[in-house]
Amino acid sequence: MKALAKVKPEVGLWQVERAVPEIGPEDVLIKVRKTGICGTDIHIWNWDDWAARTVPVGLVTGHEFAGEIVAMGALVEGLEIGQRCSGEGHLIGKLSRQSRAGKFHLDPATRGIGVNDQGAFAEYLRLPAFNVVPLPDSIDDEIGAILDPLGNAVHTALSFDLVGEYMLITGAGPIGIMAAAVARHVGARHVVITDVNPARLELAAQVADVVPVNVAETDLRSVYPSLKMSQGFDVGMEMSGNHQALDQMVDKLVMGGRIAMLGIPPGKSPVDWSRIVFKAITIKGVYGREIFETWYKMIAMLENGLDVRRVIIHRFRADVFVTGFETMRSGLSGKVVLDWG
Repeated sequence: MKALAKVKPEVGLWQVERAVPEIGPEDVLIKVRKTGICGTDIHIWNWDDWAARTVPVGLVTGHEFAGEIVAMGALVEGLEIGQRCSGEGHLIGKLSRQSRAGKFHLDPATRGIGVNDQGAFAEYLRLPAFNVVPLPDSIDDEIGAILDPLGNAVHTALSFDLVGEYMLITGAGPIGIMAAAVARHVGARHVVITDVNPARLELAAQVADVVPVNVAETDLRSVYPSLKMSQGFDVGMEMSGNHQALDQMVDKLVMGGRIAMLGIPPGKSPVDWSRIVFKAITIKGVYGREIFETWYKMIAMLENGLDVRRVIIHRFRADVFVTGFETMRSGLSGKVVLDWG
């Protein structure tokens, strides 16, 4: 089969020929139809310090996908050959206290497909049946291929009660934009999204009912009167990984405000903890998705009017993946989807 692998410890990925994975009794074999390129994949392409110490050379990468089950192990139940699916890319252990309590997303033994184990940038993917998420007919393969990052957005957005709240999102990347759409869908009163990238802010306004603000040009407080805000924002979602954005968020939140953080700062960052303490701010770190509650909720929202398709603005055949990665690396794209046929 054709696959994209990290065959050299340097910038790039390479198309290779690999054997179709053999499945165990509790696995399924998935014919991959569509894959999404993730920010994590860009780190692996760039071979930065994180990738160099995390990803084994030779690994087939990729973890956002949709496809069809073409083979099943002897012990698999509840699934069918020909069933369309996506899947949870975090492979959990079963021995930790968290896992045994059903808090699978907190399992410290978690491994990731396309990061630690063979991934989805391939014609076929082996996946534990436990991780399979069947797709209803109303969700096509293209949307199915971005359920992983949408799940990050849903997990972050649903960390706190948003109904009737003023919300600030820092970072208008694809996940930040999808989180904004989720926040409006579940009842946030107003959502302001900030960035310094005009193209990303323009895309945010096309995808969701938000107020985009370029903080390199506009004082964030200038939007308060039009939104009838007096004190500040009730809830923040930090999606950029920029410590200055977090500082700005803390400054603009009300007393007792709440922050969900998905963005990852590049190393240690200065934080003014005294402001956080004296404003009684709650901060929650968010990683991945709640397995499988997030999947249940986002599929329900998609089936009931949540529309994030416009965040996908680039589509390429898998054999021109280099163009897809260059597009994603430009910082000007929305989601990039590769078609595996």
